[in-house]
Amino acid sequence: MTHNTFNSALVLGASGGLGSALVTHFLSDSAITCVFAVSSQEQSAAILVPPNLASKLVWIKTEYDEQSMAEVADQLQSYAGSFGRVCICHGLLHSETIWPEKRLEDINAEALHEIFQSNTVVPVLWLKLLFKVLKGKTPCIVATLSARVGSIGDNHMGGWHSYRASKAALNMVLKNMAIEYARRAKNVKLIAFHPGTTDTSLSKPFQASVPSGKLFSPAFVASQLSQIMASAELDGVLSYLDWNGQPITW
Repeated sequence: MTHNTFNSALVLGASGGLGSALVTHFLSDSAITCVFAVSSQEQSAAILVPPNLASKLVWIKTEYDEQSMAEVADQLQSYAGSFGRVCICHGLLHSETIWPEKRLEDINAEALHEIFQSNTVVPVLWLKLLFKVLKGKTPCIVATLSARVGSIGDNHMGGWHSYRASKAALNMVLKNMAIEYARRAKNVKLIAFHPGTTDTSLSKPFQASVPSGKLFSPAFVASQLSQIMASAELDGVLSYLDWNGQPITW
């Protein structure tokens, strides 16, 4: 692999369910010459790389503190201007110690910090640190995992305070960044993407209530997102879209 590789893909948070599916999808895309996958874990067993495509995948293991992320950005600097697709796949809804709040009394400061760190802070730091890597002549589409529940206008049920607020905050910072990127890196288009209910560990505890036909496989969502990115225009505006390419109210 040479440093003048063009039309590379970058997947951040690559070991998760959707991140792994995106890595697999981009590896199978003959138009993409190299796939960089960044994760805090070793390469996911869910990603089956055919021997003839092994050299196409570069797996980078990192922690998600700002210094470690900056080191990843420095490592990618050699490939600056080559990225056509970037997917930021970080997200936290629940863990062994965190559960979505159903009422005011469930709100916990420590959980708020942890959810905002994963859902808002880490994606925003990537867009800050990767600015010089993404800027260039290559049209670059950046999709960040948001969620419909981050929509203020579409919130009719309440609850899930931390998760909703962290995604709404993410949308606002992405809006700000899209304005600045439009001035300083006109080749970059930002998308806040709602994948729908995807069959991953994030949705597992809630899948029983999902209507028939509305639980999507990670491979399906990866394909949908890829199509959305392929048709995106470099208009300098943040798009907030669902898995079917339909706009979501802010």
